[in-house]
Amino acid sequence: MRPGTQTSHGGAGSRAAGEERALTSVAAGDRFRGEEPGDTPRLWHVTLSVSGKEAPLPEVRRALEQLAHDHPFFLTSRYAVDHAEIRYWEEARDLHDAAAVALRLWGEHRQTAGLPPWEIVGLEVIDRATYHQRIAEGYGPPPASPVGVHPF
Repeated sequence: MRPGTQTSHGGAGSRAAGEERALTSVAAGDRFRGEEPGDTPRLWHVTLSVSGKEAPLPEVRRALEQLAHDHPFFLTSRYAVDHAEIRYWEEARDLHDAAAVALRLWGEHRQTAGLPPWEIVGLEVIDRATYHQRIAEGYGPPPASPVGVHPF
């Protein structure tokens, strides 16, 4: 058995101390044994806020444009020399999976997209119905328009 391979399906209590739970993607329509149709992946609206030391504005823009190219559900981002906000749709089975993917997004794309070494300072993940309800009631940011990378 390979190091780091989980040998039990019993949850967090069955893992060795310090061993992390492996996250897996679930393709649309796939189900695990015993799952109901409602357990299939659905769309989640993610707002990820990052900040850190100042970086040249053209470099921040270029990096966010590369991230938009690399991440297929990228919706829009706003940026300044020391912070940015990224909004996009994520397909996941539940909020936990969507949040886990969102929390890895910046770090996993930092080198390939040339993102600044900023830290995540905020995360909001809401389901599609809540997003549309907020928009209809006049709460929250308006729908992303135009889509793309824009300064604050």
